[in-house]
Amino acid sequence: MDRKKKALELREKGYNCCQAVACVFSEDTGISEEILFKAAEGFGAGMGGKKSACGALSGAVMIAGFLNSKGNANGELTKESTYTIVRDMYGLFLGKNTTTICEELMGSETGAPLNSCSDCVTDCVGLVEALFNI
Repeated sequence: MDRKKKALELREKGYNCCQAVACVFSEDTGISEEILFKAAEGFGAGMGGKKSACGALSGAVMIAGFLNSKGNANGELTKESTYTIVRDMYGLFLGKNTTTICEELMGSETGAPLNSCSDCVTDCVGLVEALFNI
């Protein structure tokens, strides 16, 4: 399956950036697309339309938790390893785009976009695939 292509198709259907990234990993996480869609809804357009944190990156971070966490605070704690993965993800995204802020990526203030939403979505799908070897 080409997750990047599917994520772009989801965007065309009206999914926000976070939903498009999260939902293509439904099979990998064992979580229904409907649940991922609902969980990701508020992160779109930079967290509820505030154009703050990039929704695509938020989706990738969400999936990192689902793929790495053991799901409880008892026994093996995975928080630190998840944080490490997310820091790597964040650094790679920032290195390519120079910012993680939706408004700056879109060029809302400057009129000069740094990256399109579609490119951020495919970049973040690729980050998850690369960091988790899936």
